Amino acid sequence: MSSTTRILVLLVAAIGFLFDTYELLMFPVIGTDSIADLLYHKPFLALSGPEKGVISKWIGNLLWIAALCGGVFGLLGGWMIDRFGRKRIMALAILIYSVSPVAAAFSTELWQLVLFRCTTFIGVCVELVAAVTWLAELFPDKRTREKAIAWTLATASLGGILVTEVYSTIVEHVHNHPEGFAFLPIPVAAWRYTLLTGLVPGAMILLLLPFVPESTVWKEKKLAGTLKRPSVGALFSPSLLRTTVVTTILSACGYAAAFGALQLTPSQIVQGVPDLKALDAEAKAATAAKAPNAAELQKEAGAAFKARRGNIQRWQEIGGLSGRILLAILVTLVPSRTLLRMFLAPGIVLLPLTYYEIVKMDYTLFAVAIFFCGLLTVAQFSYLSEFLPKVFPVHLRGTGGSFATNVGGRMIGTMAALLNTRILAPMFTESIPDLPLRIAAAAAIIGGTVYFIAFIASFFLPDPDREQA
Repeated sequence: MSSTTRILVLLVAAIGFLFDTYELLMFPVIGTDSIADLLYHKPFLALSGPEKGVISKWIGNLLWIAALCGGVFGLLGGWMIDRFGRKRIMALAILIYSVSPVAAAFSTELWQLVLFRCTTFIGVCVELVAAVTWLAELFPDKRTREKAIAWTLATASLGGILVTEVYSTIVEHVHNHPEGFAFLPIPVAAWRYTLLTGLVPGAMILLLLPFVPESTVWKEKKLAGTLKRPSVGALFSPSLLRTTVVTTILSACGYAAAFGALQLTPSQIVQGVPDLKALDAEAKAATAAKAPNAAELQKEAGAAFKARRGNIQRWQEIGGLSGRILLAILVTLVPSRTLLRMFLAPGIVLLPLTYYEIVKMDYTLFAVAIFFCGLLTVAQFSYLSEFLPKVFPVHLRGTGGSFATNVGGRMIGTMAALLNTRILAPMFTESIPDLPLRIAAAAAIIGGTVYFIAFIASFFLPDPDREQA
């Protein structure tokens, strides 16, 4: 590759990874507002306890439903990556995840939001595997490839920071200009406007794709007629069984920590921090007493919640970005399996401590703890993305990477959101009165458990130095 082509390849990969996360983390930011609007036509904090419980369950349901769809179709997409080419399927996936949020912005009923959230997830699930496989095969030198994948994946965490800032800016604009954007044919709502921004990445990347090449190794094998047909069954052959099982377990654990704890923090758990609880209690007391300032207090509590939700998302995403950068620095310096354990071992203690105890303390301390939870969890995603192309042969790189990421992570791991909100959190009803703290307690159990499982599984990882041809 020429230096110009190399720069374009890295640019396309970086933009793609950034907006993968942007689209993925849009829902934790807008979830409560969108569901409250579509179900009850009211702001979230204006709802009663039972109504908030319904929304909490829908948050868990939708996170899992979308991830399940992404996992099923992502597995099909992985097979298509091996069968039809990395670049072609990557372009299709980008188109799907760019158009879907725009369609979701026009939702008038909840099922429409659910549908287009699912198609967004499908596009992201396919694009991530396609882009990593494509990038890995364009850089044959091991050290260069490791750096290219790790550093471009670091931009993924910028997507979470960007969507948080975009949403905060839109919320402020709508607050100052209640008429919204008059030229847009949709109701005035910050969550709808945020969804519309999902069109940006598709336009940017699709303009650049014609100028970058297809995977060299895949194309050469395809033209020579030596490329074997991909098969999910081949992943369970004696030579690949251990690789498939262990990477799938690791992916499931990483996504379980993210969906069962981190992604519920902005939308659900942050409401339980002491100062927000005090403001909410004061607003409810004033409303019950029909005090003259009740409406003002309710508005103040709502504004404080939105500000804290954006702030904790920011801490979490900066932590994730730091984790990806740290991994990119260490990936060529530390042995592969040791590197993974460096991120797993502290999490066994940190996640239970954060979600069971620190959440009840000073908010700044909680935010710092979330920073480190994000760092440890998100670094694992970069690790697996860089690791998977090394341990599957060319004709199974899309299929194998997709199976581990989508079946393990998206289909199994993301069930932790449902496990938290529908099964574990209700078990604390008698001992913990507040719903946000019940969800936090469930997050503590899930986080500590999956980190421990992943730590044990890391000892069974195959040797990454024996790369598959």
